[in-house]
Amino acid sequence: MLFSTTASASAFSVPERLEFELSYTGITAGHAVQEVKQVNNETLIVSTARSADWLRFFFPVNDRIESYLTPATSPLQIGLPRLYVEKKHEGKTITDREGRFDRQKMEVHTIDHRNKREKKEPITKRTYDLLSSFFYFRTIPLQVGTSYFIDIYDCNRIWNTEVKVLRREELVTPLGRFKTIVIHPLLKSEGIFARTGDMFIWLTDDERRIPVQMKSKVVVGSITATLTGGSYWPGKK
Repeated sequence: MLFSTTASASAFSVPERLEFELSYTGITAGHAVQEVKQVNNETLIVSTARSADWLRFFFPVNDRIESYLTPATSPLQIGLPRLYVEKKHEGKTITDREGRFDRQKMEVHTIDHRNKREKKEPITKRTYDLLSSFFYFRTIPLQVGTSYFIDIYDCNRIWNTEVKVLRREELVTPLGRFKTIVIHPLLKSEGIFARTGDMFIWLTDDERRIPVQMKSKVVVGSITATLTGGSYWPGKK
């Protein structure tokens, strides 16, 4: 069991764009995009997801999540979150909230715009939000059979979250065949998508650790996100 403090400088490029097809029990249900940009001296991570046209009448999804990271300081190769913004519309559930991290006071100020609520919570020195925590794990040299831990704030509370590195696996996708390493985050919060069960992520088994597939159980069935395009290899546009 490890609390990792070292990271790889080449884990992902900036800018980076990852495009995913979302499928629900084998049927195309929507599309998602994850982007990393440089905004002034900060790193901005943006995740969007939208349901397919046929699904919007039954269960519309229109999500946008942003994480603003402070400039990285050694030994970290990504900075710590300064601002987390979550705007989600999933079915009848609408979320509009943000978390502002104050590293000097060691607290996060959360504002729930929809429900007109605010609160302040203490944080640890290495607390990440739901989105930046995933990108942080892409910077860690992963060892099969090892568990890593990270503090994740989900706008409700901090979870000391275990991520298990399960195995190496060759995976065939629409983009080709990849050597991957499979991780299993034991999320106790609902995550980026509302979920109720296990989540598994297939990362390329190299220093970039690009997510080529993600599977997560939801209330009924499961959602699979499969990488279909984007700009993620050095020099790829």
